[in-house]
Amino acid sequence: MLARNDIKTATERAADSVGAMEAADIRAGVALAGAKDHPIMPTVIAAGEVGSWESLLAMSAGTLAWGLLTRDRALAATGGRMLAAGTLASLVKTSLKRTLHRTRPNVLMDTGRYVRGPMGPNDGPWQSFPSGHAALSTAVARAVARSRPELAGAAYATAAGVVAVQLVRGAHFPVDVAVGAAIGVAAEAVTDRVISARWPEA
Repeated sequence: MLARNDIKTATERAADSVGAMEAADIRAGVALAGAKDHPIMPTVIAAGEVGSWESLLAMSAGTLAWGLLTRDRALAATGGRMLAAGTLASLVKTSLKRTLHRTRPNVLMDTGRYVRGPMGPNDGPWQSFPSGHAALSTAVARAVARSRPELAGAAYATAAGVVAVQLVRGAHFPVDVAVGAAIGVAAEAVTDRVISARWPEA
C-alpha cells in the first residue's frame, strides 16, 4: 500500500482525469477503503464471502435440492427462484465486467494506477465494475423476500452487509455496488415474471 500522501496524490490525479461524478465516486471509494489493511479485515472479508457467486449459487441449489428431497414444494420453489435470479444476475454482471474494465480501489491505493474503458484486461484487479457480490446477493435476497416475506429483513440485512464489505475492503467503488444491486433487482424481477407466468403456484 502506498503512503497516505501518495494515495491522496494518486486519488486526486485519477479524479482530475475524469468527469465530476466519476471523480466523486473515486474519492468516496478510496475514503471508504481507508482501513482496508486493518488486521480485522481478513475476518470481515471472509464474512462477506457469503455473497460470492460460489456461495450463493451453492446455497440456492442446495435449497432447491433439499426442497425436492423432502417434497417441500414451497422450499423447492424458493430455492428455484433464488437459483434463477442469482444465475441471471451472474450472467449480466460477468458480461459487463468483460465489456468494461475499471481499476479497483485497492489497486489504486496500492499502485497509484487508475484506468477504465471498454474491453480491458479480463483480470480481477481491473474488474471493479460492476460488483458481482452486490448483484448476486441482492438478487437472491429479493427472491427470498418474495417467497418468504418473514425472512425479508434477514435477507436484505445480509445483502447490505455483503455490499458494505465490498466498499471497506477496497474491492469496489460506490457506483460499482449501486449498479450491481440494480442488476440484482432487475434479474429477480425478470425471473419472477417468467416463473409466475409459467408456474403460477411457485
